[in-house]
Amino acid sequence: MSDVARSAGVSIKTVSRVVNDESGVHPATAERVLAAIDRLGFRRNLSARNLRRGVGTGTLGLVLEDLANPFYSVLTRAVEEAARMQGKQVLTGSSDESSERERELVLEFCARRVDGLLVVPAGSQHGYIGHEMRAGTPVVFVDRPPGGLDADTVLIDNAGGAAQAARHLAGFGHREIAFLGDAPDIHTAAERVRGFREGCERAGVRFDPELVRMGPHTDESVAAALAGPLRRATALVAGNNRITVHVLRALSGRPDRPALVGFDDFELADLLDPPITVVTHDTWALGRSAAEALFARLDGDTSPPRRVVVPTRLLARGSGEVRI
Repeated sequence: MSDVARSAGVSIKTVSRVVNDESGVHPATAERVLAAIDRLGFRRNLSARNLRRGVGTGTLGLVLEDLANPFYSVLTRAVEEAARMQGKQVLTGSSDESSERERELVLEFCARRVDGLLVVPAGSQHGYIGHEMRAGTPVVFVDRPPGGLDADTVLIDNAGGAAQAARHLAGFGHREIAFLGDAPDIHTAAERVRGFREGCERAGVRFDPELVRMGPHTDESVAAALAGPLRRATALVAGNNRITVHVLRALSGRPDRPALVGFDDFELADLLDPPITVVTHDTWALGRSAAEALFARLDGDTSPPRRVVVPTRLLARGSGEVRI
């Protein structure tokens, strides 16, 4: 501001009045100040201004697993849209399923004085976030619950969706049903395999641990599993959208393809041959609900922490409706 004032031949107070749209500045003087601002590339430090006024920084922190995953892309857009309606901006970072990176991002966002945090947990212990919450930063956990911390949480009905997938396949006569899930220490993966087991039991199908493969998957690991231990399965449930894609690559050209139900919808799933049956959910509603919970806290809501569960539904398209 000193540089602008010097260039325009006015006082710093006059520059302040112009950039804050205050009255009392002659139009010719204001025009001279604006010309100096353009010439020098001056930008206000909005964070500093808001902190000085005690109104926050106008930003939210969003910690995800992987922004490249279409699931989290939709979640991010939902949060951004809700934030825009509140006049706030969203800072986003990917933890890459690393608890250390998650903590690093959370503390970095707090150091930048975000007004609130939305976190998809990668770690299992979140006591460190409790310090930030007690200091006045509201936090909402999304897609997975926190560990060792009581806080607002918005989840998907993972167990219910996986149970529905198992019962659906059993309804077409399948008794050898496989499950490929993510690493078992991830909450969503653990809940989905639990739901799969319960769904098998309710449908009168024996849950066979030999037909379950958990862990980080690649095209190669999925292909090896389907060609080996899971070869006898007549149907399978893929635990997330990325695993479904690995399965489709492994099954390409195989004449005895098992029936398939994926968890999470994905782009072009309805255009494949056969179209892919999926357990789907409203990811937009997941992000919107989490943002709304955060804004409620920012508006002064001091009620006990709440847990919201977004329902799932099975979308039958063809790949899972193969009768044995």
